[in-house]
Amino acid sequence: MTNPWELYERLIDEIPPEPRVTSAVRSGQWCRVGSDCGGVGMAFNLPEQSRPRSRQDDEVVGMGLRDAAALARSWNLAEAGMGAAALNAWYAAPEVASAHGFAPCLMNNFAHLFDPWIDEARGRRVGVIGHFPFARRALAEAGEVVILERSTRDGDYPDSACEYELASCDLVFITGSSFVNKTAPRLLALTADCPRTIVVGPSTPASPALLDYGADTVLAFSCADAARLEDGLAGRLLAGMYDAGERIELHREGAEPSGPVVAAALPTRVLPLAPA
Repeated sequence: MTNPWELYERLIDEIPPEPRVTSAVRSGQWCRVGSDCGGVGMAFNLPEQSRPRSRQDDEVVGMGLRDAAALARSWNLAEAGMGAAALNAWYAAPEVASAHGFAPCLMNNFAHLFDPWIDEARGRRVGVIGHFPFARRALAEAGEVVILERSTRDGDYPDSACEYELASCDLVFITGSSFVNKTAPRLLALTADCPRTIVVGPSTPASPALLDYGADTVLAFSCADAARLEDGLAGRLLAGMYDAGERIELHREGAEPSGPVVAAALPTRVLPLAPA
């Protein structure tokens, strides 16, 4: 990829001009943006305030969704998080995601993220970009697990090691937060020759465009109910955000994992409202 902005521009340009932002919330780990097209998008909240913002959070409400999504290009990473959430408010809307070929994961639980690839990882070198605390346990039968993280913990490689370590990995999992900090295009380029590249997490745009830039599998999060998502994130629902929405997936043809992961077609409302 000669132009690292190309993927962002494609994702932004494919959003129609009519939808508008109806809600914008930032708290804890997540930015959330709702729209009048029936979707709620999430993106990782990176609080770095560096370059000046062009929009404050409360100014995002009422913007055209495409214009709000363009904030994903900002070098103020706090603002970029809100822009990435706006991107996802379009792509993760259930009707849009379903039209793009996404289907619900059978296991709607973040703790089962790596399960479908356990057999494929056995004895192989697995790269994990982002510190998933359960990665080593879930991938215990891998030959080696290389965790690359900007805020390193014991046993992690610093993220700058991506330039050196990814090319020798057989499977690579890329966190969707890379779309917020702008590393996604480079990470996809670095893994272009890896046998399997999987982009994961609620920050991930549910767009088949990612397959054109090197991803083999896209695992995203779909939600249509902003109020219920807030209840989930606040701990008022038993399964948290997964009682408000659904993990969804799309695979390049022939790249489906060996584990059972695909369920029925994506419903308009991802999960029914629980009884009062």
